[in-house]
Amino acid sequence: MKSAFRLCLMFSLIVRLTPTFGAGPDTVAPLLQPFVDRHELGGAVTLVADRDRVLSVETVGFADRSAGKSMQPDNVFWIASQTKPMTAVAVMMLVDEGKISLDDPVEKYLPEFRGQMVIAEKDNDQVLLRKPVHPITIRETLNHMSGLPFHSVIEGPAYDGVPLGTLVRIYATSPLQSEPGTRYQYSTAGINAAGRVMEVVTGMKYEEFMQRRLFDPLGMKDTTFWPDESQLRRLPRSSRPDATKTNLEEFQITQLTHPLSDRSGRHPIPGGGLFSTAQDTARFCRMLLNGGELDGRRYLSAAAFRELTRRQTPASVKDNYGLGMALGADWFGHGGAQATKMEILPDQGLVIVWMVQHAGYPGTGAKAQEVFREWAVGRFGH
Repeated sequence: MKSAFRLCLMFSLIVRLTPTFGAGPDTVAPLLQPFVDRHELGGAVTLVADRDRVLSVETVGFADRSAGKSMQPDNVFWIASQTKPMTAVAVMMLVDEGKISLDDPVEKYLPEFRGQMVIAEKDNDQVLLRKPVHPITIRETLNHMSGLPFHSVIEGPAYDGVPLGTLVRIYATSPLQSEPGTRYQYSTAGINAAGRVMEVVTGMKYEEFMQRRLFDPLGMKDTTFWPDESQLRRLPRSSRPDATKTNLEEFQITQLTHPLSDRSGRHPIPGGGLFSTAQDTARFCRMLLNGGELDGRRYLSAAAFRELTRRQTPASVKDNYGLGMALGADWFGHGGAQATKMEILPDQGLVIVWMVQHAGYPGTGAKAQEVFREWAVGRFGH
C-alpha cells in the first residue's frame, strides 16, 4: 500500500510539473510542407521560445531549391527592417544613461538639420516651403512621425552605398514631407538619422556600438551587417513569384550592394541592414519578452521598455507603432523586406520567429506564416 501511495504521489507531482500545451501536432513542418510542395514557399526556419529557453526550432523546404540544398536551423537571413527595433533599443540605452532625451531636437546633435523646411504646398510647377512648427525630435525619427521620406533620392536601387553621415546630411538638406508629429509616414531615413545621433553622442561608429553594447552581450554571434564567407554559405537564395505567378524563381537581392562581405563598399543601415539567424533573433526577442533583461543582465530600464513598446502614433492614424517597433493586437515586433518576422507575445509568454527570404509568394504561400503562428500559439501558448 505504501509503495502504491508513493507511486501515485510521484505521478501526481509529474503531472503538475509537466507543461500542458494546447491542441495540435507536436511539429509544424508537416503543416508547412504542402506550401513547399506546391512551390509557394521556398523554405523556412521557424522558432518558438519562452522567457527562459527555446522551445522549438524547425526547418522546411530549401535554402537553394535548384541545388537541392535543404534549409538548416543555422541559416543566415537578411532581416532588413527588423534592424529598426534593434536600433531603437540601442537609442533607449542612451536615454537610460541620460545622454539624450527622446524629445530633444535632432538638430541639437546634428546641426545640419538646423533650418530644415517643410513642404507647405506642391504642384507640377512649384513647391512652397515654410518653417515647421518645431524641428524634428529623436522620438519622431523612431515612430515615423518626423516628416522625413522613406529614403532619399540617392538611395537606390541599393541602400548601402553611401556612408551614414553623408546620407543623413542629405536628409537634412531636403524638405520634410509633412509637419513633424502630425502624420505617420514609414521612414527608414528617420531610423538612419537616429543611428547617426548615436554616433555623435557616443563617439563610436553606429555598428561598433551595436556590436559592443547589444550583439556581443546578448550572444548574437551571427548578427552582422557584413556576412563573412562562412555566413554567406548559410544564406538562402531569395525567392519570388515568376512571370506566371504560379511558381517560384530565385533572384539576387537588389537593395544591397554585392559582394555582401565588402566592408569598404557597403555601409551599415540602421533602418534595415542586418543579417541574422533565428536563434540570434530569438535572443533579442527574449530580452524584450523579459522586459529588457536576459540571463541576469539588464539592457533597458522598465521605463525605457514601456516607452519602446507603447503606442507612439496618434489614435487618429491606423498605423500602430511604438519606437522602432510595430504593435499588433497581441504582439509587438517587426517584419523585414524579405518577409522575415519576429513577434513577442507578452500574454502568451512567447517569442515567434519566422525566417524566410521571399519577395512575395505565388498562390497561398503568404498564409504559411499564419499557419506557423497559429500552431505555435496552440502548441505552446498559455
